[in-house]
Amino acid sequence: MTSTACGISLGGPRSSTAQRTSVPVSVLRPSLARLPVLLGPTQHTGCPLQQSPLRAKRSSQQLAARALLGTGTKQYTVDVDKPIGLKLKENKNEAGGLIVTDVSGNAAKEGIERGDTVIYTSSFFGDELWPCDSINFTRTALARAPSPVAIVFVKGTNDSVNVRRLPKKPAPPKFGRALTPQQRELATHICLDCGYVYSQKKPFDEQSQDYRCPQCQAPKKRFAAYDAESGKAKGGSLLSPATIGIVVGGLVVLAALLYVGSTV
Repeated sequence: MTSTACGISLGGPRSSTAQRTSVPVSVLRPSLARLPVLLGPTQHTGCPLQQSPLRAKRSSQQLAARALLGTGTKQYTVDVDKPIGLKLKENKNEAGGLIVTDVSGNAAKEGIERGDTVIYTSSFFGDELWPCDSINFTRTALARAPSPVAIVFVKGTNDSVNVRRLPKKPAPPKFGRALTPQQRELATHICLDCGYVYSQKKPFDEQSQDYRCPQCQAPKKRFAAYDAESGKAKGGSLLSPATIGIVVGGLVVLAALLYVGSTV
């Protein structure tokens, strides 16, 4: 069998008298559609063949799964108080990430070691985890993120998790977590909507009115003074906005009824 760019020629061995029969590609299209599976993506005839949509979709899904899960590499997630104590450089291999060149202080206490690779860190507001595909962007995010900072890393050099394909994802919930001794010393306020405990060195009252909870984005007014001993808001839990609305609405109706009754 011999092939051309426009059709497939069928017949026996060539001879000076033999006639070749050309069959248009359109006639053999059902058979040609199976050739990429039989011959592989690069071994095909000279005719233009396209990969099937189903095969292409499966390939993209496999790549995404491989980027997210790696090939059996264990990922560690830790919360690191500021100052973090990390020095990073970009990983030059295809997998990406940021290599730890030096570690000290709080980062070392959480088990991060020199030579490990950071693949995720907290976002600007701490409500998401962003992939470490740019050292400058990651440095800015770590500088702005509230303490403690969430860091996801793998031990040693990363050669299996494709950081450049990783998506953003929600940060691990902080509600219900035990505070470290340092956090307990700094804890002054708690978010009434999600339980996030404010434990930064900057006093809470000095935060601007635009400050929002890094975990649920609740406004500053939804924070209450925090009692580190009981782990609750001082004076007990406050009423939720919905409950406050019901109470206020009931008082307004009651006042209107009293007014009407007094004028009859």
